[in-house]
Amino acid sequence: METELLNIFDDDRKQIGVASRAEVHTKGHWHETFHCWFISKEDDRDFIYFQNRSKDKKDYPDLLDITAAGHILSNESVMDGIREVEEELGINVAFEELVPLGVIDYCAEKEHFIDKELAHVFLYHSHHPLEKFSPQPEEVSGIVRIALDDFYGLWFTGKESIAADGFEINNGKRIPVSKNVRKEDFVPHEDYYYRRVLDSMRQLETEKC
Repeated sequence: METELLNIFDDDRKQIGVASRAEVHTKGHWHETFHCWFISKEDDRDFIYFQNRSKDKKDYPDLLDITAAGHILSNESVMDGIREVEEELGINVAFEELVPLGVIDYCAEKEHFIDKELAHVFLYHSHHPLEKFSPQPEEVSGIVRIALDDFYGLWFTGKESIAADGFEINNGKRIPVSKNVRKEDFVPHEDYYYRRVLDSMRQLETEKC
């Protein structure tokens, strides 16, 4: 497998070189990523879409995460990150359809793994029904949608569990799912990341009304 090379940055977001993906996460270099959040409005409620990471993923297997996300390679622009949407979800989206939410820097650490991201975050107003999603099995094992206000309540106002519905792929078969999820079912992004993303979503939806 070809080694992924990523641009690396100092604490002032100035590029200082290029490193392999393995070195980036071992030494804790700042690097660029692409995050795309799908959102939809149904029956006057706003919903967020989460991917279920494959059970075979090395990092955070079988947890719910950003709708589509990935690293921006050293020879790519931020616009090239749009490939992650089609690769992971099987949905064709033009970069011009995305709403930029800015660059959010954050750090997550666990044993032998340091993830210091400069995340270019985007919002996509989706009109695709769940049956149109065709996830890449080795990356994504399913898609669920959750009411935006419910997710905000789970993360910031003390709700213990919230409803999620969608589908999972098991042995090549698409199976409908409807379940309650808790905080520990999600990739543990830092609170300020979720707050900034959710506040931006709520503001944009308010401005549309």
